[in-house]
Amino acid sequence: MFDPGEVRDILISAARHRGSLTYSALPGVLGHSFTRPLMRQLCKVLDRIDDDGRAAGEPGLAVLVVRQSDGLPGQEWFVARSGVYSDLPREWEGPEARRYTQARQAEAFDYWQSA
Repeated sequence: MFDPGEVRDILISAARHRGSLTYSALPGVLGHSFTRPLMRQLCKVLDRIDDDGRAAGEPGLAVLVVRQSDGLPGQEWFVARSGVYSDLPREWEGPEARRYTQARQAEAFDYWQSA
């Protein structure tokens, strides 16, 4: 349903503009209305994009997709990366999660502005 290359291009553009997209906005950019089943499919694509990027030595891009309520990735973003990164915060919300998210976003911003 979602083309990983198209989603990746959108996220790279967001990174170059030092911005993020909400979970509800990204499906709209891709021409779809937000639904939970569609979001589950999109999250699988985001995980694949990050896996492929990590293999290529790139910082993650899925961290740029955040909840509208607090600007943080969803719990599943943290869970999906728990076996990959040893420095994940213990909590998926709050100041520690915010600092971690902002640091990962800054990595993506800096990388894609110079790439």
